[in-house]
Amino acid sequence: MELEKNVKIAVIGLGYVGLPLARLFATKYSVIGFDINESRVNSLKSGTDTTLEVEDDVLQKVLITDTNEEIGLYCTTLLADIKNCNYYIITVPTPVDRNNRPDLTPLYKSSEAIGKVLKKGDIVIYESTVYPGVTEEQCVPVLEQVSGLKFNEDFFAGYSPERINPGDKEHTVEKILKVTSGSTPEIGLKVDALYKSVITAGTHLAPTIKVAEAAKVIENSQRDINIAFVNELAKIFNLMNIDTQEVLTAAATKWNFLPFKPGLVGGHCIGVDPYYLAQRAQEFGYHPEIILAGRRLNDSMGEYVASQIVKLMIKKGISVNGAELLMLGITFKENCPDVRNTKIVDVVKALREYGILVTIFDPLANTDDVKKEYNLVTFNSIPNNKFDAIVLGVSHAEFLELDFSNFKKENGLIYDVKGVLGSLADNRL
Repeated sequence: MELEKNVKIAVIGLGYVGLPLARLFATKYSVIGFDINESRVNSLKSGTDTTLEVEDDVLQKVLITDTNEEIGLYCTTLLADIKNCNYYIITVPTPVDRNNRPDLTPLYKSSEAIGKVLKKGDIVIYESTVYPGVTEEQCVPVLEQVSGLKFNEDFFAGYSPERINPGDKEHTVEKILKVTSGSTPEIGLKVDALYKSVITAGTHLAPTIKVAEAAKVIENSQRDINIAFVNELAKIFNLMNIDTQEVLTAAATKWNFLPFKPGLVGGHCIGVDPYYLAQRAQEFGYHPEIILAGRRLNDSMGEYVASQIVKLMIKKGISVNGAELLMLGITFKENCPDVRNTKIVDVVKALREYGILVTIFDPLANTDDVKKEYNLVTFNSIPNNKFDAIVLGVSHAEFLELDFSNFKKENGLIYDVKGVLGSLADNRL
C-alpha cells in the first residue's frame, strides 16, 4: 500500500525509544517530536542527546526550526505544534509501581493529550510495551472521550512494539525487524507501509493489535525466564565450587544451546514486562507460575551478589564492618546512561546493611537522576582512593581500560558481576 503524500508524524515522548524513531522518520518525513520535559527538549534543540542513543552530528542533520518544513525533526513542548499531524506515535514509558503492578499513567496522560488534537482520519500508533488489550481497551476509550470522535470510523489505531536496545550501536532501530498492526485490515497495511518506508530490516504485519501486544510482552518474558535459569545455575555451581562461566562455555558447544549468562536483570524492559503479562493473566483467573518464579529469582540476585562479596571479603581476612568498597557502575546496562530500575541499587543497599562504606563511580550516569531516584551519591570521575573491595557491576567500556591496582588496597579484592575481567578478578558471578 502506498502512503498518502502529506504524511506528518508526531512522536510523543523523546526518550530512549522515541528519539531514535523520530530521527529515523525525520530523514524522510516531517516529524514533530513532543515531550513534556522542557530541559530534554531544549537539549535536543541544541543538538545534544543526553541518552547517547543518537550521535549529536546525526541529530543535528535532521533538526529543523519550522514545523512547516516537509522533511526534518522539530522538537517541542507545545501541544499546539502537533495539531496538524496525521500520524501520532506514542513512545512513553510503561513502568510498574512499588508492588510491581503495571502503571499505565503515562499512557493515559499521553492519550488525553492526543485526544485534544485528534482529527478525522488520524491514526494513533502505540509503541509502549503493554499487556494484550491495553491499546483498544484502555487507551482508545480515552481518545474517544477527549476527542469526541468514534474509533474505527473517525480515527484509527495501530500498535508497533518498540525494539530499541539502549547502548547498542550495531542493532539500531532501522536494522531491527519491526512488528506492525492496525485496528482494521486497511489501517494495518497503512501502519506497515509507514514503518516499512524507513525500517531497512523489514516489517511483520500481525493480524491484530492484541497479537502484536502479546508478541512484544513475551519477548522480554522469555529472556527473563532464561536468565533466571542461569542465575539459579550460578547459585548451584557456586555451592559446588564450579565456575559457572566455564560450564556455560562448555555447554555452548552444542549447536542448539541458548547462550544466556547470569547477572542482574534491571532496566525498563526485561525486569518489568513480565509483570504486565502476569497481571493480565491473573485478570483472566490464571496464576502464572514460571513467569513469576523467574521474576522472584532475578529480583533476589542483588542480595545474593552482596552476600557472595561479603563471603569473599571474610575469606581474605578483610574486616567487613567499615570496609571501603568501590562500585563500578550504577546504570542498568553497559555503555548506557539509563538508571531506570537498575539492580545495582539492590547490591549497594545489601552491602550497606553489612556496614560496608560504598562509593559509586559511573562516568555515564546522571548524578542528579541517581540522587532523585535512589537517594544515592555517585561520582562521574574515579575517586582518588584505595579500596578494600572493587566490584565491577556494569561493564562500561571505560571500566575495562582501568588499571585496578591504582585503587585497590594490597589485600583488596575484585568481584566481577559481569564475568568479563578474567584472571583480574578474585571471583565472578
